[in-house]
Amino acid sequence: MKVLVTGGCGYIGSATARWLRSKGVDVQVIDNLSEGHRQAWDGPLEILDLLDRDLLHTYLKGKSFDGVVHFAARCYVGESVEQPERYWRSNVVPVIHLTEALQGVPFVFSSTCATYGEPQAEYLQEDHPQFPVNPYGATKLAAERLLLDRSAAGHGTCGLLRYFNAAGAAPGGDFGEHHDPETHLIPLAIDAALGERPPMTIFGTDYPTPDGTCIRDYIHVDDLAAAHEKALDCLITGGDSGYWNLGTGNGFSVRQIMDAVGHAVGQPVPFKEGPRRVGDPAILVANSAKAKAELGWVPHYTDVNELVATAVAWHRAHPSGYAS
Repeated sequence: MKVLVTGGCGYIGSATARWLRSKGVDVQVIDNLSEGHRQAWDGPLEILDLLDRDLLHTYLKGKSFDGVVHFAARCYVGESVEQPERYWRSNVVPVIHLTEALQGVPFVFSSTCATYGEPQAEYLQEDHPQFPVNPYGATKLAAERLLLDRSAAGHGTCGLLRYFNAAGAAPGGDFGEHHDPETHLIPLAIDAALGERPPMTIFGTDYPTPDGTCIRDYIHVDDLAAAHEKALDCLITGGDSGYWNLGTGNGFSVRQIMDAVGHAVGQPVPFKEGPRRVGDPAILVANSAKAKAELGWVPHYTDVNELVATAVAWHRAHPSGYAS
């Protein structure tokens, strides 16, 4: 089986590319390296910007793929509010260019729970209304609609994977999370505990949760990679298009994550308290029963301490990320 992975030098994209390769898949990666890191993927790489339609179509002409997994996108919520035009261009246009060139090829799409908007329940199911509250979520929802329309027209099936909070690193500590700027809680807490950055800020301590801080569902990056393999297998073997939440179904508060980081590092995470951020819901946890039932996907990392330990191992070994 030969699969095209776009954005395959990024955090989740590279983990999935490596996972698929470990299962015997012939993986070809496209990445423009604007956000990804060459060191994250040591296989075949075409450095190419998906916004360049002519260049992309020339590259793909005459090539045959059994499936495509699309990660390449911009993913900062705050930045999307400030630069909506950039997000609509970066997150929707490449999907158009790819589907034009890959007629009939099953398409697995890296989506997000941000398409749901403000949660109306503690455990979000796939039938939850989709009313995104920022351009990032809106552009992901637009791409979902495009792929579902493509499927309905008979131009290729799609698997839409709505992630919750991606976290963790490869168990061996060789590959992990490296963003600039970093916005994710676990790496921020690790860096603060290791003295690599100033004390972190807890945004809001008066939420209606047991300890007053927000609760989120953290899903290990290798579990996400396994889900992409399952979705690909489903589509390539004739399964119908579908959409699935990817989370553990277990919620952990900001304070619980900080405690887990402090335990793994061996010293507490220094922090200060700050006001709530606009738009942050108190609780955001996945109901992933549909993915388990239809794809046979079951997350392995359900113990938050085990998940955090993999991230700490990566950060200890690579204090400057891939620049180390």
